[in-house]
Amino acid sequence: MKVNLAYGEGWLPVEFPEDRTTVIRPSHTAGLPDERAAVLEALRKPVAAAPLRDSVRPDQSVCIVFTDLTRATPNHRLIPWLLAELEPVPVGNITLLNSTGTHRPNTPAELERLLTPEVVAKYRVLNHDCHDTASLVEVGRTRSGVPARINRHVVEADVRIITGFIEPHFFAGFSGGPKGIMPGCAGLETVMSNHGAANIGDARATFGITEGNPLWEELRDIALRVGPSFLLNVALNEEREITGVFAGDLIEAHRVGIEFVRQAAMQRVEAPFDVVVTTNSGYPLDLNLYQGVKGMSAGARILKEGGLLILACECREGVPAGSPLDKFYQETSSPEEILALLATPGFVRPEQWQAHIQALIQARARVLLHSTLDEASVQGCFLESCPDIAATVSAELAGRGPEARVAVLPQGPLTIPYVG
Repeated sequence: MKVNLAYGEGWLPVEFPEDRTTVIRPSHTAGLPDERAAVLEALRKPVAAAPLRDSVRPDQSVCIVFTDLTRATPNHRLIPWLLAELEPVPVGNITLLNSTGTHRPNTPAELERLLTPEVVAKYRVLNHDCHDTASLVEVGRTRSGVPARINRHVVEADVRIITGFIEPHFFAGFSGGPKGIMPGCAGLETVMSNHGAANIGDARATFGITEGNPLWEELRDIALRVGPSFLLNVALNEEREITGVFAGDLIEAHRVGIEFVRQAAMQRVEAPFDVVVTTNSGYPLDLNLYQGVKGMSAGARILKEGGLLILACECREGVPAGSPLDKFYQETSSPEEILALLATPGFVRPEQWQAHIQALIQARARVLLHSTLDEASVQGCFLESCPDIAATVSAELAGRGPEARVAVLPQGPLTIPYVG
């Protein structure tokens, strides 16, 4: 049987044995027939909040937070519709802030693709910079005592509008909601504290769990310290069509969106598999290996101890080279050393969470990568290359005997498989 794996901006067709393969996808949800109308209705009939137009005066400053190029949010549609709803507010009173988190800033050309050239030309559009302490304001402390700092445009705005989309998240439960502020617009030290080894290693810091998840609860609490924020989040299907719109109170509207997404994403299986093939849901999430651990985490949920996990992740931007994650790999010699270092009191590295989760998965499974990375880069991240997924799966199943089975997650972390 041929299965098309989400890969880059297209599909990677792979042959799997018909009688030994289980394909696990999110339940399909049809796109809304009129996306713009649905967005406007949500803005005018929000969850636990007043209609957006009634909440903003022309003399107030507005900060609109949007997601960067690593996220599939249809900003080029959402943001113009949102700005049209804010027409009474002067253009000079509106700031569009790219919630890059700890990611690189987006280029002017990338911002035009994200928002449309017309929006970029008309409005002030800024990249959040987690390293620029002058652009950050302290809003208390994290649980570990580190200053909790958020971009001053968010903190000082009279009105905050947080946009994005909701999908399963490998350690925050679900994306969207307060994540647009924290870590999206937070300082590096703040993010590192929240994403530290204690939180990442907690069993509750995983797909599908927010309440009771110490990592998510802390980022929620920090996001709320800046004051009330209006949320505009969407759900998407595999064609990137909008399937649901959730607007209103930052937490309450997000909660409604979570339950909508959960119904499509959660997929039950009866038993773990010998082999799992997963993706990083294609472009833009598989731009680099830093994001790739999301697909690994989704597949690892249903993998037998000692099983084989194969990730298809294009990685057109590399690890990326020279990134904090890349440097961390260069400082270490194995996944075992990474886990030992992260267990050392006081040891922290930027972007350590990706390496941490990968190492936890590798402690119980073999992990291979199908990508555009060269062999040296793959080995430098303690992974094995898998140039031919079909042949590798066939050989692995043959070696494990006639009862061995393979699961395929064509959409990767857009699916939350679970054994139950």
